[in-house]
Amino acid sequence: MKILIITFGSRGDVQPYVALGKGLKAAGHVVTLCTASTFETFVTNNGLNYGYMTDELIKLMDSEAGKDALEDTVGLWGTAKTMFKLVKATMPLNRQMIIDSWEAAKVAAPELVIYHPKALGGLSIAEAFNAPAILAVLQPMMLPTAEFPTIGVPALPLGGWYNKLTYKLIAMGYGQYTKTVNEIRQGLMGLDKLPKSTGVLTKGNGSPIPVMHGFSQHVIPRPKDWPDQAAITGYWFLDQQNDWEPPAELKAFLGAGEPPVYVGFGSMAGKKPQRLANIVVEALQKANVRGIIATGWGGLDTGDLPDSIFKIDKAPHDWLFPRMAAVVHHGGAGTTAAGLRAGRPSLICSFMGDQPFWGERVYQLGVGPKFIPQKKLSVDKLADALHTLTTDAKMRTKAAEIGVQISGEDGIANAIAIINDVLQQTNLTRQKMTHKQIGF
Repeated sequence: MKILIITFGSRGDVQPYVALGKGLKAAGHVVTLCTASTFETFVTNNGLNYGYMTDELIKLMDSEAGKDALEDTVGLWGTAKTMFKLVKATMPLNRQMIIDSWEAAKVAAPELVIYHPKALGGLSIAEAFNAPAILAVLQPMMLPTAEFPTIGVPALPLGGWYNKLTYKLIAMGYGQYTKTVNEIRQGLMGLDKLPKSTGVLTKGNGSPIPVMHGFSQHVIPRPKDWPDQAAITGYWFLDQQNDWEPPAELKAFLGAGEPPVYVGFGSMAGKKPQRLANIVVEALQKANVRGIIATGWGGLDTGDLPDSIFKIDKAPHDWLFPRMAAVVHHGGAGTTAAGLRAGRPSLICSFMGDQPFWGERVYQLGVGPKFIPQKKLSVDKLADALHTLTTDAKMRTKAAEIGVQISGEDGIANAIAIINDVLQQTNLTRQKMTHKQIGF
C-alpha cells in the first residue's frame, strides 16, 4: 500500500513519524513522509520518500518574535496570548503548508493518510484520494475525557464536566482555519466544503476517525471513557545507537567517574541561553554532580567548563541516556519518552506547550521531582533537584521499573497492526459496496 504521513513541528514532532514510517516500509508499504524541508535529509537518510513542505513556520518560531511568544506560553492565559500574537502571522504559512501537503499527496497517490494534528489538510487529502485516514498523536490532547483536561489548561478540582469541557478549546482552535481549508478543498482538491457536522475527530459523514496515540499505557493509562476509535500503541522509537560511534573524548569522560547527569533542552534555550547555561553549570557544581551538557539547536553557550562537566552538541538518546545517572530536559514528548525508557529519574524544566503536562506526569509517576518552569529556574532549585535525582533510592527504583515496562512494548508493531486493520476494514467495505452496486 502507498501511505502518506504528514507531520509538522520540531524534531520531536518528526522523529516518531519517521520511526513509524520505517516500520511500515519494513512491513512492505511504500511510505512518503511530508514535513518541513528542514528535515528532508533526515527523512531520506532513513529510507523514506520525502514530500516537500515549507519550513517558514519553523523559521518564524525561531525568530525573536517567535521566541517572545513561546516564552509566554505558560498556562491558559499564556497560551491564549500566544495564539493571539501568532495567528495572524501563521495563517498564510498554514495555508501554504496545506497546499504543499496536497502537492506531495498528488505525487504519492496515497491509499492511506496518517497525519499529525498540525497537518490541517490531512483529512481532506484522504477524502480527495478516497483513502482512509488515521490521526496519529503524541499527547492525549484530542479526545475528550473526564479524567483530565486537555493540554495547556489548568487541572482545576472541578470534576469531570470541567475536564471534558476544556477539549472544546481544541475544536475552537481548529475552527479558525475552517475557511482556509474549505478554500483549498474547493479550489485545488475538487471537494465540497466541509459539512458542518465535521469535527476534529469525525469525517463529513459523521463516522469517527481512528486515533493512534504514540505513548505508553504505563505512562498514561487509557481513559475509561475514550471511544473505541482510540488506541494507545506504545512509543514510536527511532533507535540509532547501532549507527553511531561516540567521540573518544565522550567515552573517556564517561569512564572517568560516576555516571553523570544529562542536561539538555533541545531547541529550547530561550532568548538568554547564557543565563540558562550559567544556572546549569553552577547547579551541577553546587550539587557536586558530574554532568553532560547538550547544547543542541538552542545554541546553549557554556563557555569554559570545569573538568566535572562535559559539553556535547548532540548524541542519540537511546545510546546516551542509559549511561546517565539521571536526565534533565525541557519535557518534549520524545525526550521524556527516551528518559523513561532508559529507566533514569527525570527532571523537566518546561518552556511551553505540552512540556508542563509531561513534567507533571513524571512527578505523579514518582520518577522525578516536581517540574520547574524555565522562567522559575534558579541555581538553588536546580541543585536541590539534582540532589534528589541522584540520591532518592525509591525514585530511582520506580524509574527503573517503568523503564522495563516501556522497553517491553513494541509501539511500532502495535501501530502497524492497527493500520493494517484499518486498511482491511476499508477494503471489506469497498467490496460490499461494489457487490451491492452490481446486484449481489
